[in-house]
Amino acid sequence: MQYLSKKAVSGYERLAFGNISDAVKLMFSDSPENLENYDLFNVAEIKRPKDGAMEIKFFDRLKALEKLELLNKPDKSTTSDFYNAILGGLKNSQSDGDEP
Repeated sequence: MQYLSKKAVSGYERLAFGNISDAVKLMFSDSPENLENYDLFNVAEIKRPKDGAMEIKFFDRLKALEKLELLNKPDKSTTSDFYNAILGGLKNSQSDGDEP
């Protein structure tokens, strides 16, 4: 697996399975300190409307899981020539009426 796809898998895993406790702490904190120590990777958006409340939107975990599934599927172009030759031979023998 290439470096970029390893990073993508890691990022999607964090989105899909990551903890949201730091975002909840932030939401209930009056004056958060040391924001750089908070893990807000899963946070897509933070809003503070005029009424003073805080809205936190998270990235979609299901979409992250779908992307992980796509990244983990083997690419048909990377299957070995040997495997493809076996499949081709099997298809040919079946089309000739032979049993596999």
